[in-house]
Amino acid sequence: MTVPIAEDHPLQAQPPFAASKTAADKLAESYHRSFGLRVATVRPFNTFGPRQSLRAVIPTIIAQCLTRDVVRLGNMTPTRDFNFVADTVRGFLAVGDCAGAEGQVLNLATGEEHSVGEVFEMVCQLVGRRPLLDTDDGRVRKQGSEVDRLLGDATRVRELTGWAPESGFAEGLNRTLDWLRPRVTGVRAGEYHI
Repeated sequence: MTVPIAEDHPLQAQPPFAASKTAADKLAESYHRSFGLRVATVRPFNTFGPRQSLRAVIPTIIAQCLTRDVVRLGNMTPTRDFNFVADTVRGFLAVGDCAGAEGQVLNLATGEEHSVGEVFEMVCQLVGRRPLLDTDDGRVRKQGSEVDRLLGDATRVRELTGWAPESGFAEGLNRTLDWLRPRVTGVRAGEYHI
């Protein structure tokens, strides 16, 4: 795998979730090629923000940091290119408004990567407390299904539409925390949501 990941990167469906995304990309492409359907394939990298399910890593970390004395997480080293939801939405709209996007594959990525461990540390700073960290084997993905690095290259979409992320990662974390904080009561933050 090459990093950062450009649109022409070979499709490697490591976990089943990636296989379903690859299949959807290729199905959309086939309708474009076979029937002239006006399609662009947009690949947003790890979107996060308000209203996201607790099965995702960022709201899980925030909810646990707000409500528990021990945060239970899986592997702390994988890195992700996190897009704040407002930037992802703007990216989809920019592609939808761009006549030259038809038939293209376009990444929505920030070009920055953060490990799960870094996210934990940043959230601790934002909430003003540092719970103990417990690596829970039940939250570690099966051997061969974890992708260690997902870092995207958004050069193509930037050149085609002018899109670029506007929210920094820390700002997005803060906005997600502000949304989740008043809603965290009653949340089962210690459970592993799948």
